[in-house]
Amino acid sequence: MKMPLVWFSLLAMIGVPSLGHSQDATQTDSTQPNHSAQPDHVIRLWPATPPDLRPSDAVEADTSTPDSNKVAQRSVIRLGNVQSPELHVFVADPATASQAAIVICPGGGYSILAWDLEGTEIATWLQGIGVTAAVVKYRVPTRGEGKNWLAPVQDIQRSVELLRSGSIDGVNVEHVGVLGFSAGGNAAARTATTKHKYYRVDPSNSEAITRTNDDATSADEFQSVAVDFAVLVYPAWLVEKEEPSKLIAELQVDVDTPPMFFAHARNDGVTCMSSVALFTKLQQNDIPSALHVFADGGHGFGARPVNLAHDRWPMLCEDWMRDRGWLAR
Repeated sequence: MKMPLVWFSLLAMIGVPSLGHSQDATQTDSTQPNHSAQPDHVIRLWPATPPDLRPSDAVEADTSTPDSNKVAQRSVIRLGNVQSPELHVFVADPATASQAAIVICPGGGYSILAWDLEGTEIATWLQGIGVTAAVVKYRVPTRGEGKNWLAPVQDIQRSVELLRSGSIDGVNVEHVGVLGFSAGGNAAARTATTKHKYYRVDPSNSEAITRTNDDATSADEFQSVAVDFAVLVYPAWLVEKEEPSKLIAELQVDVDTPPMFFAHARNDGVTCMSSVALFTKLQQNDIPSALHVFADGGHGFGARPVNLAHDRWPMLCEDWMRDRGWLAR
């Protein structure tokens, strides 16, 4: 009989997280992410034109200005106009590596990507605890589109497939998870709950994608885009506006849905009910998940410590992953 391991905590404590260190030759303070670390691989996601691409003349660039809001008194790279999606891979040290990899999905309202705050800084923390981390530079802006999540989810699914394929040098893992913030959390939740578990890409034309709900008939033809777990940090827009306790119809949870970890602030303008409602459905299906709703913190704190209780979410997440067997003891 499957026994649930469920954590539900409404926290109002103060602490400082241990965020690990990067694989760089010069190791940084283990309580801080390495803000200058560079990926081991940068991989173009699609062999040809990305599916459903809407071309634009706008140039990819950091859209932040001197007047842009800071987080923990530091600026944020707000990457905009991404049309050529990439996967930035931070390979865990083989001496300490687990058999887990995580696709990281920065937030930004499907308008930009909070590239360092919710991307590369998170990658170096994960790398420091033995997890190969891959930040997906998914297509933005898509906010004005009818299905603003579609292109980002396609890019995330492609990233999962690449990590599973064994084609990335130094990456050979058994478990692949997804970690998303805000809009990236929306896309990550959609990825984790998709019923389309396998797909096939024609290397000569990436628009020729065949999806199936069935088991893969051939490992050579189909690749799994299913994830083993999801980490959702202040995920956005997962509940109905008029009925915030009700999940949006597109999110279908059942006994095959993977376990999830949630971190959200009660006073977040992007309602914490997205996390609470999805967790509730997981609990109803006996999925071993963890929900942490902090009393304060607002939105968009990433993993930069500011001496509030939410500083501890990376430590709590690490413990949850270790308890589930995805990290070495």
